[in-house]
Amino acid sequence: MTLTVRRARTADVAEIAELLDPYVRERILLGKERVDLFEQVQEFRVAQSGDDAIVGCGALHVMWEDLAEVRSLAVAHDERGAGIGAALLTRLISDARELGVSRLFCLTFEVQFFEKFGFAPVTDELVDDRVFAELIRSHDEGVAEFLDLARVKPNTLGNTRMLLNL
Repeated sequence: MTLTVRRARTADVAEIAELLDPYVRERILLGKERVDLFEQVQEFRVAQSGDDAIVGCGALHVMWEDLAEVRSLAVAHDERGAGIGAALLTRLISDARELGVSRLFCLTFEVQFFEKFGFAPVTDELVDDRVFAELIRSHDEGVAEFLDLARVKPNTLGNTRMLLNL
């Protein structure tokens, strides 16, 4: 399969939502309102097949000066195992380096997949108290997940917190 990974466009949002939906229903990913996808479209990369179908997506969300999170990494169910997730994650890691962050976080059920890219499970607090106090002001549910706040625990049960030092 010919595959292109590129920056997402507003015209891709409907297909991104369709890709994410099965994972949201399975409680693997947090749901996002369509308005949130439009607001965050600049964070997304999409994998496009040779027939122009969007077969995967992923986002890079900067959280702090040295820290970003891989979010919403999803591949069409019938395309899993074809290297699409790897291509997307490779691009997101490259984007993180380009932005100058030194640590990349993810919260995932796919531990072995992320380990192949150098991510390792973490249990430690990933930010100091000063940064925690700043991040807790965020309204973003993904930041709440990162901070391991009790209000998001039902959504994160079974997930593994992982970190890659760039």
